[in-house]
Amino acid sequence: MRTETKDYVSEIDQLIEENREEFIRISDRIWDYAETRFEEYNSAELLAQTLENEGFKVKRGVGGIKTAFIASFGSGKPVISLLGEFDALSGLSQKSGITTIDPVVENGNGHGCGHNLLGTAPLAAAVAVKKYMEKHNVKGTIKYYGCPGEEGGSGKTYMVREGLFDDVDCALTWHPGSFSGIFSLSTLANYQVYFMFKGKASHAANSPHLGRSALDAVELMNVGVNYLREHIIPEARVHYSIVNTGGFSPNVVQAEAEVLYLIRAPKMPDVKSIYERVVNIAKGAALMTETKMEVRFDKACSNYIPNHELGKVMHENLEKFGLPVYEEEEMKFASDIHQQITKEDIQNTKNEITKTSGQAFTEEVQSPFLSKLVPYHKTNEVLFGSSDVGDVSWVVPTAQFWGSSFVFGTPLHSWQLVSQGATPIAHKGMLQAGKTLAGTVLELLQNPELLERAKKEFKEKRKGIPYECPIPPGVHPSPIKQ
Repeated sequence: MRTETKDYVSEIDQLIEENREEFIRISDRIWDYAETRFEEYNSAELLAQTLENEGFKVKRGVGGIKTAFIASFGSGKPVISLLGEFDALSGLSQKSGITTIDPVVENGNGHGCGHNLLGTAPLAAAVAVKKYMEKHNVKGTIKYYGCPGEEGGSGKTYMVREGLFDDVDCALTWHPGSFSGIFSLSTLANYQVYFMFKGKASHAANSPHLGRSALDAVELMNVGVNYLREHIIPEARVHYSIVNTGGFSPNVVQAEAEVLYLIRAPKMPDVKSIYERVVNIAKGAALMTETKMEVRFDKACSNYIPNHELGKVMHENLEKFGLPVYEEEEMKFASDIHQQITKEDIQNTKNEITKTSGQAFTEEVQSPFLSKLVPYHKTNEVLFGSSDVGDVSWVVPTAQFWGSSFVFGTPLHSWQLVSQGATPIAHKGMLQAGKTLAGTVLELLQNPELLERAKKEFKEKRKGIPYECPIPPGVHPSPIKQ
């Protein structure tokens, strides 16, 4: 039987609002830093130092990752973790608050997935919950996990591999988006792997017959994989980027070349199967060009298992704290940038809402914002993206939500999102997300039976299948290769 929980809504609202300028400052600083995977030194230290100043015990460099940390407060059970991310994306530098493409630094980094907000909201929640626990003598432990390298690095997967979640009862997080609702979908598991070819350099005109082109091998591999696409499951995705073309001179037979592959599918066995076929294609390309091929595993992550018992509690808190309310000037900017969102991106967002809610979403959104929560719905649908939150969800019950922080239809990994990421629109979404997370934590701390139901569901969904970390033991986190 669920016990009556003290009404925390107004108190949590006040605790976060009275510190709103500090939380906004932190988020904007991280937006300015725009540090990519496993090089988020300034961002990680800012978050860790803030929590340390608030009375949390902080362990830095956990799991062998310099920019990973865990901040803890309280003692005993239950142990509830809040997951924060803070890495940016390369090539998405963009000035804030404008409606045209204008990078801060040409080819620089930018927060195209809102991780400056994603990392700050759970920090706000942790600080607010700590103060509430102290005032009302609430027992238990809260942990903020500083999780680096989500974008192409799978930092959480490494952290899970090192056992950092072994004492945790559940994990909670969110993701900035253009609507609010529970993240009830599964995601795609993936492998990310480098294929390096080595040949023999030669004069491309005088003695091309003496050369062995590594670039030819890369191109033949890519052609082979493109033919493979017809013969894999339709839910799978295979992407690649040539990261080394062997130089800039066409008058040299390229002796070295390298391509990075990202292979995704709904379940890890399908990823492994496709990966093995891709490896065989790479071997064939090496045979055809008489080059040598080497495989270097970069990272991987598992599919996400949403916990609906936790999701229901989280949805209740989304309802309690409501959606952001915008001022006239904010609405003016939102309307202007909404003109930069394509009809196709808006339709794609509607499709995601249909998957999430289990109801066809066909209405025309007249405002730049969706003015209601997406209904809560248990679903077996798959979001065609990946997240290392998936690995956390394989070892502890996990829930997350989308929090409205951008105008409706704003695509992730876009300049439009970067432009909005340090504006009042994003700040308001972030603060509402912090309140929702804080409320969810307090519900779970004060109603142990909720966690018991979540653990029962977690066990049933696992069906006795053991978790196997998809990253091999000898592979370690590394920054983006330049």
